[in-house]
Amino acid sequence: MSFGRLITAMVTPFDEQLNIDWDTTAKLIDYLIEEQKSESLVVSGTTGESPTLTDDEKVELFRFAVKHAAGRCKIIAGTGSNETAHSVHLTRKAEAVGVDGILLVAPYYNKPSQEGIYQHFRTIAEATTLPVILYNVPSRTVVSMSVETTLRLAQIPNIVATKECASLEQMTEIVSNAPEGFVLYSGDDAVTLPSLAVGGHGIISVASHVVGAQMKELVAAYLDGRVKEAQALNAKLFPVFKGLFNCPNPVPNPVAVKHMLGLRGLSVGGVRLPLVPATEAEAAFLQRLLDEYV
Repeated sequence: MSFGRLITAMVTPFDEQLNIDWDTTAKLIDYLIEEQKSESLVVSGTTGESPTLTDDEKVELFRFAVKHAAGRCKIIAGTGSNETAHSVHLTRKAEAVGVDGILLVAPYYNKPSQEGIYQHFRTIAEATTLPVILYNVPSRTVVSMSVETTLRLAQIPNIVATKECASLEQMTEIVSNAPEGFVLYSGDDAVTLPSLAVGGHGIISVASHVVGAQMKELVAAYLDGRVKEAQALNAKLFPVFKGLFNCPNPVPNPVAVKHMLGLRGLSVGGVRLPLVPATEAEAAFLQRLLDEYV
């Protein structure tokens, strides 16, 4: 199954009481598909504030997204955690409501060995028929899945991709040695173009909430051999890629993205504690970013 080149890690809209806002979720799905050209959506990933969502909320989000997208894009469920049995349980629930694939983050906090990471992912993959995307993000999980472990996991038939937030060197080694059919997505918007250059397949993006259509043009330009055009688009979008994570200080991406969407006229509500809304300085920075680059 192809998830496309541009996948958006979708925020979760909340109402004033910080419950899931289903009407706005429908509007956001439409907007990401129709205006921002997302080919797949990750639902209940970190950008979707997965640590603060209950299992019941996650499953209902999966069900709702599948029904509302109605085949217009693929729905990828974020079902990973640092407990293998819990991840298996949630993955089976996601499969039952009809999602197209799952995204599994490397186990965080408890710092398993490479063998533990392998067994964790293998156990979940063997519990489902769905295609699996691995997610290696050392800055959040404190562990880094090695190239060797990634390539070992790539031999499992339904593990079809990895979302990498490690170095370009690691990306290059994975792409160079991966079996046919296994692809790599960058998990860092700012590395979209370099990752394509070393053989990456596409991007699982946060910035695509606001510049998705332009990002899709960037990817297409590079793949079509229009390298100068891709470089120009990358230079234009780079302040947005970096600004959404530093506005003006490092902030969690749901905070910045939700605020930016509100500035664009699509209010998706606040964030759940322990996240807090953008400060006055951050809000002013995001307004300038919007005015100058979006």
